[in-house]
Amino acid sequence: MDHAAVLAAYDRQLRHDALSEGGGSRVERTGGVVRVTGSAHDWNGVLWTDVDASTADAVIAEQVRHYTAAGREFEWKLHSYDRPGDLSGRLLAAGFEAEPTESVMVAEAASLPAGPGLPDGVRLVPVTDAAGVRLMAQAHVAAFGEDDAALGEHLARRVLAQLTEAPDRIVAVVAMAGDRPVCGARMEFCPGTDFAGLWGGGTDPRWRGKGIYRALVAHRARIAVARGYRCLQVDASDDSRPILDRLGFATLCTTTPYVYRP
Repeated sequence: MDHAAVLAAYDRQLRHDALSEGGGSRVERTGGVVRVTGSAHDWNGVLWTDVDASTADAVIAEQVRHYTAAGREFEWKLHSYDRPGDLSGRLLAAGFEAEPTESVMVAEAASLPAGPGLPDGVRLVPVTDAAGVRLMAQAHVAAFGEDDAALGEHLARRVLAQLTEAPDRIVAVVAMAGDRPVCGARMEFCPGTDFAGLWGGGTDPRWRGKGIYRALVAHRARIAVARGYRCLQVDASDDSRPILDRLGFATLCTTTPYVYRP
């Protein structure tokens, strides 16, 4: 993989030229910023910026005014190659809070391993409706605990909206051990780009280390290839990064969400 070429494609296709996810969400390009504004259940935030030391503070203040007027919490998705170099400090000074840094990892979908298979007693169930989304939310709580239940419900609402409004842009599955959901994962397609994004995959601690996460990556890779997408992209946590490394994913950069809560 040509690291520089893939990073340039990622920056252009998924950030600078981002498309709306549909529904009430819209992509806006204004004042050197590409941002997404939607409902309270949508992702709201800044995807890409063209700022320097002389303009950064004013641009930050304008985004705060814009989202505060809309009554929206929002995220400034800061990448390690973004400029100016002190942009993170400027965001903190403006009242943003930094969340855990993730690694942006990419692999060619066709080159990923075909396996492993699922462990005995586990099957994949496609998520296509509200009942399936509820299973995904239960899997999220099983993986991350009751303290993360609110986030799980927020993600569930977003997934259900995507399945309803743009079903051709998302594939979601839940791994079931008997009647217990133990892992939920989805893939979001970006039409007109080389990339499909992998999201979720957190697994119930009682079922970790059995290959479920890797099986779900392989399952989604096959679908991406069939639909003509060249690359899979993941914002990987510290837990999933070593697994993805072993599967053949390469790290392009890091990304840190800076969140502003009006």
